Amino acid sequence: MDLSHTTRKVGVCAPLPGLSSTGSQSDGIALPVLLSSAAWNTNAVKLQHTPQTETEEQAAKTQAHRGRRETHTTMGCCNRRCGLIAGAVVGALVAVLGGILIPVGDIIIQRTVNQEAVIEPGTTAYDNWAAAGAKVYRQFWLFEVKNPLEVMDHGAAPVVIEKGPYTYMTRYLPKDNITFHANHTVSFLLPNGAIFEPSMSVGTEDDIITSLNLAVAGAYSAIAPELHSVLEYLIKSTNSSLFQRRTVKELLWGYTDPMLKGAVGFFLDYNSTYDGFYDVFTGKDDIAKVNKINMWRKKSTLGFWNDTYCDMINGTDASSFAPFMDKKEPVYFFSSDICRSVSANYEKTVTLKGIDVYRYSLPPSTFASPVDNPDNKCYCSDMTTSKNCTLAGVLDIRTCQENRPIYISLPHFLHGSPILQKEVLGLNPHEEHHKTFLDIEPTTGFTLNFAKRIQVNMMYGPSNVITVLKKVKDYTIFPLVWLNETATLDDETADMFKRELLSRIQMLEIIQYVLLGVGLVIFVLCLLGYWKVRRSHNQNKLA
Repeated sequence: MDLSHTTRKVGVCAPLPGLSSTGSQSDGIALPVLLSSAAWNTNAVKLQHTPQTETEEQAAKTQAHRGRRETHTTMGCCNRRCGLIAGAVVGALVAVLGGILIPVGDIIIQRTVNQEAVIEPGTTAYDNWAAAGAKVYRQFWLFEVKNPLEVMDHGAAPVVIEKGPYTYMTRYLPKDNITFHANHTVSFLLPNGAIFEPSMSVGTEDDIITSLNLAVAGAYSAIAPELHSVLEYLIKSTNSSLFQRRTVKELLWGYTDPMLKGAVGFFLDYNSTYDGFYDVFTGKDDIAKVNKINMWRKKSTLGFWNDTYCDMINGTDASSFAPFMDKKEPVYFFSSDICRSVSANYEKTVTLKGIDVYRYSLPPSTFASPVDNPDNKCYCSDMTTSKNCTLAGVLDIRTCQENRPIYISLPHFLHGSPILQKEVLGLNPHEEHHKTFLDIEPTTGFTLNFAKRIQVNMMYGPSNVITVLKKVKDYTIFPLVWLNETATLDDETADMFKRELLSRIQMLEIIQYVLLGVGLVIFVLCLLGYWKVRRSHNQNKLA
């Protein structure tokens, strides 16, 4: 039969299985087809199909429906699994980005801080360094003798009480004569000045203090014992004595002594002098050297101690240090007040106006005797007053004070030998009140707060010729005054510091760790979701 003119309408699939090209009937057609009744003309012979039972037709329909459902299920599972895999990839990329930003961010921070820490015009370090900066105050506590007659007449140990504080604003003048040099150093002078602050003091500069007679004690140490008779004559002829009554202002800043016919004082002519010249490294070529002292008074060594180690000028002037500090390492700085370099060790981390700072303090070994700290042997020059270099807690600085018998210690002889508090009564050393410390911001190396606490002492001793010293039993290191030089950044500077530097660093760190954390969370959740979908799909296939 010719089917060349026959048209077909396929309901499910085509071509039709079971039909030959000649149109002959084939047994066992499995799939139902829908043919148009209009496809056949009146002369055509009707195709006769093999009859199917209702059960077979229902089974065929069920099989077709199941096929369609499995197709849709497979496609849905595929979409979910692909999405979860994509999410895991995205999470991993975000986490990797956060991880990459950690070292990259650290490099950016380090480069920025290193640039701003260089001492050159236009940097943050220079702006703070060249200006007067935070107000620096010196608080003075003067020691008053309560039993001067008993000391001279009976050889009693002097009993003292401290009076103070008498506060002055110092370091209020900017650096002077700033000069940059080709070797990446800059030189300058530090002007000295002092303005009395009545509101921060216990009294006025006219308060009277009974203290050691500087001229008598100084002359006693300066001249040979063979000339003590001359000193005895001068003391008597000017009605001088071992102790005297002077105003706070006179004792601190100077007065004319009747015996010497000249000016004497604890800090004579302070207001018209300079500290320096200083010559420090700018850090331009090596940031690790920033603010380290290259020369002081145009010399690379001190020349006070007749020893290479003790004559070293080591470290900075304590106003700043190299950035990115390691708390395990001590810091070194030079102090012209005590004519030597010292070190300070990390003590603890404290918060200063919302800023975390490292607190460094002088170790007890700073003024220890050579018996306990052999490095201090070169600072011991007088066997008599140092008791054969066994005396701890005092530093003889006569070599840098024109041979005046000046001794430096911590206040109240903190960390000193017990005999120092037996020879002078009324002292009460306290670690927190009398130690020296620096609060340094570790990222920048800037000193944001400090307290330099030192005590100035003079020595006197027995004499068989000088009347006022005949009853004195032994050499005595007598405390004159102790000072607390302190400064801290103000609120405005603290806010600027946090806003311009710390907040940016903290924001970058937050972004780094947020990206890392979010990326890891997304990655883990997507992997768990993928595992769950795949497990469910496998269970459906088994069913």
